[in-house]
Amino acid sequence: MHQDRLHDGAVEFRLKKNTGFNDWLSLDFHYEVIGTGGETRKAQQQFLKQYPVFSDSLFMANAVKDDSRVMDLTHTISSDTEYLLYHRIDRLVLSASADWGSVRVGRQALTWGNGFLFNPMDLFNPFSPTDVDRDYKIGDDMITAQVYTGNSGELQMLYMPRRDTENHNIEWDDSSLAAKFHFNISITDIDVMAGKHYEDNVLGIGFTGYLMNAAWRLDTTYTWLDADSERSGFVSLVANIDYSWVWWNKNLYGWIEYYYNGLGENDYQKALTDPDIMKRLARGEWFTLGHSYMNTQLQIEWHPLVNGFITIITNTGDSSGILQPRITVDPAQNFQIMCGGNIYYGKTKTEFGGIELPGVLVREVPADMVYLWLSYYF
Repeated sequence: MHQDRLHDGAVEFRLKKNTGFNDWLSLDFHYEVIGTGGETRKAQQQFLKQYPVFSDSLFMANAVKDDSRVMDLTHTISSDTEYLLYHRIDRLVLSASADWGSVRVGRQALTWGNGFLFNPMDLFNPFSPTDVDRDYKIGDDMITAQVYTGNSGELQMLYMPRRDTENHNIEWDDSSLAAKFHFNISITDIDVMAGKHYEDNVLGIGFTGYLMNAAWRLDTTYTWLDADSERSGFVSLVANIDYSWVWWNKNLYGWIEYYYNGLGENDYQKALTDPDIMKRLARGEWFTLGHSYMNTQLQIEWHPLVNGFITIITNTGDSSGILQPRITVDPAQNFQIMCGGNIYYGKTKTEFGGIELPGVLVREVPADMVYLWLSYYF
């Protein structure tokens, strides 16, 4: 089914509660209801009737699943060919703090690394590079600990157990165990990370420093793949620099970032049949297929309550990419209006211009979109 224009709608409601039992013990609880629907979902359902092999495809919009999480806290309220309504508990974490640090147990969110759009150190539910709403990261069930090691040091550790989606048992080969040590030397901050993620071992190091009035960051990881892989391992790297200035009496802020993925492929047909790539896409760790990307963003404060942004993501291997202009307006203290769009560019058979799916006569082409998003906080 083909339409020149599709209209969709979505609503997200989040209710947060923090309960402090005493000076050192607290409980965080976040409940959310999410509804999506419209002509895109209807067209997808009609496509699945013709090509049922894509029922679990990465290209189809589905509800968040807790199949691999320890706690199943997601439930579909109602769904049809045109809409989906579900609710879930996205935070349920008990926190204990002391002078030496803290321990958190339950559903929570954790971010490691210094990337803006791409973040090779952030293996645990990273944001998609195209996400513009980053208020809340999807929570995962884990145990985390933070230990202060002095004036300039901090150790973070995590254990994230996961269930096998077939037998529903918690399996070591599906779980993650990692630690990150943060310290500084002079004016340079350094992160050293090591961990076991599913069946792979990962080692990473990151640096943050300053060049005159700009801040720079560099993170790199090496992943040793499991014995079943045809490769021994691969390198990932992200480097960026950001700077703020005043021009024509307007506050401006911008950054530029380079990302390299050693496991990526320039042959996208091959990438879509590569098990190492596809399982990372399915797990929500990766969102792209290629090797090398250059990204940049510029923010202009037209007024203290009006900001304009433009973000560009470019695959340097085939010159395709995404252009993301948007404007945010804050007309009231607890109310924000955001409008913008995603504009894809590139030739046929490029990553963002449209690629042919292997095994069928179907070409997947990202759809340009414009959106209006209203946010109210209470």
